[in-house]
Parts: sequence; structure tokens; C-alpha cells
Amino acid sequence: MTRFLSLALLLALSSPASAIVIRHDVDDSKYRITASEFPALVDMPSEGHGVLIAPQWVITAAHTIPLHSELKQVGINGKPRDVERTVIHAGYKPLPQELIDHAMASGEAILIVVFISSSDDIALVKLVEPVTDVVPVALHEDSVRPGEIVKIIGKGATGNGAAGYSLGGRNRTELRRAYNEITSAYDRWFCYRFDEPSSALPLEGALGNGDSGGPALIQVEDQWLLSGLASWKVIEGHVVSAKYGRYDQVTCNVRLSHYADWIESVVSGQP
Repeated sequence: MTRFLSLALLLALSSPASAIVIRHDVDDSKYRITASEFPALVDMPSEGHGVLIAPQWVITAAHTIPLHSELKQVGINGKPRDVERTVIHAGYKPLPQELIDHAMASGEAILIVVFISSSDDIALVKLVEPVTDVVPVALHEDSVRPGEIVKIIGKGATGNGAAGYSLGGRNRTELRRAYNEITSAYDRWFCYRFDEPSSALPLEGALGNGDSGGPALIQVEDQWLLSGLASWKVIEGHVVSAKYGRYDQVTCNVRLSHYADWIESVVSGQP
């Protein structure tokens, strides 16, 4: 039976702070990139990511925002940046502890995916000072469609599709990028499957624990545009004993075109 698990729940099950899960038959060095290849990547406290989309604005998955403490700083291009305020979408619903406890006790997390899929997992972070040393990433204006290729970037937990990765590992590692083909897209979400080598892209990969809020990018001519943010995964097996990062697992991303009006209204200061 298929079990569903969000990256937020993965954070709850893992040990405090560990990127991209890669093909087992491709050398890891081919996935690694330097920070200069995507300086607009934002490091949230401890783990998780965001993306700089305007000199004073960062976009991220809402579940990367600390629930019980104020977000004071994020890291961009190797430098700490002070936060003025956060704006979490009104439709975001934090994952209740009761659902986490039920999933861990029963191994069944279908109730979590029902809850997560109806939530608006998106937030904007306003910085105190505009960023002048990094060019913001433009948003993809069109809706992504099945069959399109996305580039994903992150430095969370890593492993390979044959062995997966351990929940007890580090959730902040080295920066990597990979590619995948969108298999479904609707309303708030678009998703992709981590295919086995026989049907995979040359540098196919999937997001790991700690990559929440990281970018999914679409190439338009010679520019990579931001189309989505990492949010949750589909896992087979018991939620505690299952192997994460295996082939055939599905990752779902916040579909930013769905939120274009909301993003514009917040960034422009309009109600």
C-alpha cells in the first residue's frame, strides 16, 4: 500500500540538522555545483531553503518558517540577512501533532496527505535591507505542465535511488542540482517521480529531507525561471521504517503560478 508523508513530517521524524537524492549509477561529482551557480538560493535557519525573488523578498514553503519563534535571519550568498517580517499565506495550516502521532503509531499517513494537499504551503519573507550582491530569480508566469523538465537545487539530505537515505543523517550537506520530468500538475501542486535508470534523465534526482522550500526551475530560452517550491513526498511502506529517497517515489512542489496574484499583492504592498 502507498503511504504519504510530507517533508514537514520528515523533519519531525529526523534528528536535528543534514541534498538532492541522485542516481546510484552516476558519480556524485556530476550533481555537485558551487554556490555561484545559483546565488539566489536562501538558507533558512538550521535547514530548508527559499529563493530571492526581489531585492527585499524571499519566497519559501510556509512549513520552513519557525512555528514557535520569530524568524530573525536567513542566509543568502554566504551572508546573514536580517528579516523584517514574514507573510504566511492565510490558507496555510500547520501539521497537527495528533496527525504526526497517529502516523508514527499506525504507520499510515494517508490523513496527512489529505491535510497537506488542502493547505497553501507558501510564505514570503521581507528583508530589512535590499540584497544588492545577488540578482533575484524571475517567476515563471505560465503554469507548468506534465512532460516539462524542472531543475531542482538543494543541500539537504542526500543518498541514491537504490539505497535511499537515512532519517538519522544530516539535513544540510553539499549543494547539488538534478533534473526531473513533471508527471502531474493541478491547482496548488505539480509532482514528479524519481525514475529508475532505464527510464531516467542523465542527471535525474529527487529532493531529500532538508530541501523544503527549495526551487524547481523551468528553462525558458536561456533563462531558468522559478516555477515551484519543494513541499512534500509520497512514501511507500511504514512511515518510520520506510526507506526515503528510493526510486519510484514522488515529490510534490508548490505550483507558484497558482499564487501569482497573492505574491504580487504582498510584494507590491497592496491588500
